[in-house]
Amino acid sequence: MNIKINYKTIYNIVKEQIVKETYTPGSLLPTEQTLADKYAVSRPTIAKVYNQLQNEGFLKKRKGLGTIVTYNSASSTYTFGLLLPGAGESEIFSIINDQLLRQSESGKFNCLWEGATASSAAVRKSLIETCCKNYIHKKVDGILFSPLERVPDANELNQRICRSIQEANIPLVLIDRDILSFPNRSNFDMVCLDNFSAGCIMAQHLIDQGCEIIHFFYRPDSATSVNLRLCGVRETVLKNNFTFDRENDFCGTPEDLEFVRTMKIVPGKTGIICANDSTAAVLMSTIDALGINISSDILICAYDDMKYSKHLKHALTSFHQPCEEIADVSVDLLIRRIKRRDRLPVSANLTGEIVIRESSRFV
Repeated sequence: MNIKINYKTIYNIVKEQIVKETYTPGSLLPTEQTLADKYAVSRPTIAKVYNQLQNEGFLKKRKGLGTIVTYNSASSTYTFGLLLPGAGESEIFSIINDQLLRQSESGKFNCLWEGATASSAAVRKSLIETCCKNYIHKKVDGILFSPLERVPDANELNQRICRSIQEANIPLVLIDRDILSFPNRSNFDMVCLDNFSAGCIMAQHLIDQGCEIIHFFYRPDSATSVNLRLCGVRETVLKNNFTFDRENDFCGTPEDLEFVRTMKIVPGKTGIICANDSTAAVLMSTIDALGINISSDILICAYDDMKYSKHLKHALTSFHQPCEEIADVSVDLLIRRIKRRDRLPVSANLTGEIVIRESSRFV
């Protein structure tokens, strides 16, 4: 019995033959009709295969000549410079880094890491410009950059870094956050969590649990993504006809007992949303020291779903980021930008999910 072969199968066969140089660079592929006859499919099916491979840079259709292989394995590997935090600054970047490494092992690109993956934000600040200059000097094909946060003058440094990369005409993709605060937007491609939506979801969750007072807590010099989460929280609280103003917006250090003491707490009616798990973990200890009981007086939740979150004294409700997808989409966008420098900037806002634990349930 003959089994009909489909478009995807033919696409994979032809692509593999090109990559493995069964069809060498510069050679002519069979005509669409010849390949259609070979696989017993219609000519438009083969045209679809060839069109997709042309869009991906494997071949070129030339009128009057035929379909020519343009892929060259000797020159197909890109080199990307990474300007990302290390695992010590945030666990999410450990996952992103690991996924980028797995992708690079496929042979599609090489990674230059250097000192830009330092775990300390302060150390990274001192190294990042040097690393950027090295990448520019080495003429890398593209750069993946997560803007610096939680150090003084971070905004100025981030913009200087991006300006240097842009002037060197090197494609750049921002990861996790923009260099400008919402509602402003830079002219670079960016991949991140849909932070506004994540703020809305977390606020609605606490309201659904019975909270009528919602506070948002974050550290000074936080990333622009934190501002988007704050905007989402504010929007949702107001939409539910509760109050959200300056008295609900807390920017400070979570270990500061006197600062934390200024938060208005109505037992059984108050929820606190922290910008990230590390802030929440410290704040939970401070709240405990003040004699405030989590799950009876207040609820608390945060973002990033770090490994230790479920092992805290009160297992922490947290918003899980799609880290591997962030890495994959970042690479796709960077390659897209390399192939077409004139494309409009793209913002890829990816969907995460809330992981509900003990800290956001009243008992």
